[in-house]
Amino acid sequence: MATADVDVAERFRVALEAAVRTGDREDVYELLAPGVTWVTPQRTLRGLDEMRRDWSWASSPETFDYEFEHGVWVDEGDGDVACEVQEVYRMKSTGEFAYRRTVRVELTIHDGKIDRYELSVVA
Repeated sequence: MATADVDVAERFRVALEAAVRTGDREDVYELLAPGVTWVTPQRTLRGLDEMRRDWSWASSPETFDYEFEHGVWVDEGDGDVACEVQEVYRMKSTGEFAYRRTVRVELTIHDGKIDRYELSVVA
């Protein structure tokens, strides 16, 4: 197991969850390679400049509170790691359950930076 890749992935997970809650993305950007490819079901972004300019949330931190239940990072070799995450969304105004989904996060890491992020909805 490439422990360094899993360590980067875990630091990224913590930074991304904080960014979702606060809107502050700087700690996420620090872990991304300059030529990062960011793939989600909504769009694909390429490079840090495009990330900074065009990365928007599908769900607003002002609308929802979030809960995350993450699995263990699996090292798939050659800098690739993956993890499934249960996301629970609650209405910020009432605390009522809004929805839940399971996503798979796949990262490609080289030289301590994330070259590729891919999120796919599992359920």
